Amino acid sequence: MKSSHPQVSNKSYPIAVCLSGIFGVAGIQHFYLERWVEAILDLSAFVATFYLLFTGHIFWAILVGAADALHTLIVTILLLTGSFNDGHGKRVCYPGQRLKVGGQ
Repeated sequence: MKSSHPQVSNKSYPIAVCLSGIFGVAGIQHFYLERWVEAILDLSAFVATFYLLFTGHIFWAILVGAADALHTLIVTILLLTGSFNDGHGKRVCYPGQRLKVGGQ
């Protein structure tokens, strides 16, 4: 039976938020939080945006870049509100955050 007590990540909240806010479109925060699939996908979208831009596919570059930026915005908001988990399913909590029983 699973424990009903939420687990808190040992990853630093300020570092995760700063990485997401500054380098988010490259997926650096996902590497830090050990969310490997999202990290590779974000980095791939970042590289693809520049590849498409430099090969003259402006529409596709804008589309891929916008999707990457939207994903980064959502992740940053989730981090800021203390609603994002690391790669081990543990919550990245802001200072003073109290988790409800049940992991909510």
